[in-house]
Amino acid sequence: MNEYAIEARDLAYNYGDLQAVDHIDFEVDRGEILGFLGPNGAGKTTTVKMLTGQMKPKAGRAEVLGFSVADNVREIQGRIGICFEETNLYEGMSARENLNLFARLFGVKAFDPDRLLDRVGLSGRGKDRVSNYSKGMKQRLMVARSILHQPDILFLDEPTDGLDPSSAESIRNVILEERDRGASVFLTTHNMAEADKLSDRVAFLNQGRIVALDKPHNLKQTYGSRTLLAEIVTESGKLEKKEISLDTEETPERVRQLFADHKVSTVHSREATLEDIFIDITGRGLTE
Repeated sequence: MNEYAIEARDLAYNYGDLQAVDHIDFEVDRGEILGFLGPNGAGKTTTVKMLTGQMKPKAGRAEVLGFSVADNVREIQGRIGICFEETNLYEGMSARENLNLFARLFGVKAFDPDRLLDRVGLSGRGKDRVSNYSKGMKQRLMVARSILHQPDILFLDEPTDGLDPSSAESIRNVILEERDRGASVFLTTHNMAEADKLSDRVAFLNQGRIVALDKPHNLKQTYGSRTLLAEIVTESGKLEKKEISLDTEETPERVRQLFADHKVSTVHSREATLEDIFIDITGRGLTE
């Protein structure tokens, strides 16, 4: 029998009359990145807190690394790494001091904080007091802290939110390196493009319920449509856009006619994005 890294069955949590997480089922394989996607308020962070032992489910069960979260919080928390969107660093200490403190707490020997800071794009800033860091720098330090003990599972809540493109890319590379090392990654985000780049599978969470769970490619094949986008040059010299569906019996003839009847300036294909599919399934956008 396969021992999942994470297994949730009938998991639920409510804040009074608000059903934040509504009896969901899912699992995460060893060495898999699961993107847990949905708008703010969908129940993503509440799910993470239940899986990491910070909140007790109102119903259902959660197992992490084969242990019941309800009964084995201490065993589990020593083998996971957590990075929340809100930072909780020791701001009066330097980055090195923050990492060295947590290395001692996790019993990590021969620890090199500078090497880890290099991985997250903070090379040369280890001596700086964290209170002088920007929001993006603090977020990168949070990611570094979450991986210093080589955890079996990483829980990452919006890990690149607010980062510039270069910093965000460095964090994505770290996440992929951790997956390649063998760690499982539970990635919560409302950034569908980022999830598409990183995730082996994605779960769409809407109003506390999982409404779709599959590989990004499979979701695009099931719910999405492919189109050919072209720009043609009109007789007056202006550019005009043309769009042709690539999934109909008439597609070959329409493409032939496009090139036969018009001067085509540019042409490229477009497939549905995860955000397109989320809107198609739920009828709402990510900011609603």
